[in-house]
Amino acid sequence: MKTGLLLSGGMDSVALAWWKRPDMAFTLNYGQLAAQAEIDAAKIICQELKIPHQVIEIDCRQLGSGDMAGCKPDHLAPASDWWPYRNQMLVTLAAMKAIAFGITHLWLGTVKSDGLHKDGTPEFMSAISHLLSMQEGGIVVEAPAIELTTSELVRKSGIPANLLAWAHSCHKSHIACGHCRGCNKYMEVFQEVGYDLDRLG
Repeated sequence: MKTGLLLSGGMDSVALAWWKRPDMAFTLNYGQLAAQAEIDAAKIICQELKIPHQVIEIDCRQLGSGDMAGCKPDHLAPASDWWPYRNQMLVTLAAMKAIAFGITHLWLGTVKSDGLHKDGTPEFMSAISHLLSMQEGGIVVEAPAIELTTSELVRKSGIPANLLAWAHSCHKSHIACGHCRGCNKYMEVFQEVGYDLDRLG
């Protein structure tokens, strides 16, 4: 088994990387506003874990909507950060790269709260895994933390606070805006797990 992680640089995927120690990580710049900060955060965790890191660059912003694309959310959006078929797109693009490295299992940092979007549910994970595994390469898609909250994942992973602090969760910018859903989650998780941001350094 050779494992790859779709590493966005956010809290969930960073904590999952620390917990599961994949053989390789893949980060995508698909035109999201926070791409550079996400890539930088992903690079730091990969350097700490001493694992290869592949950055995939492909501009899909004209297909996006909401906070991440810097435009008005689609009328079907369940939340302001919804990007149509985003997880399906990311999994497909990562798998297209991963197959060249012999990856057999592709991990996603999906957590319980991602079930707000249909592409963050166990049913979706099962379906997308079936779709990939029936094709050449037979890649299996797994979300090891899908039954956990982000706080539970952080505790389980044991990731140090000073490393988790590098995670970038803002949906709107490469500099944290402080008021989007991602930024709010970042602060809430630090409070829930008892990490003191003021004492990091």
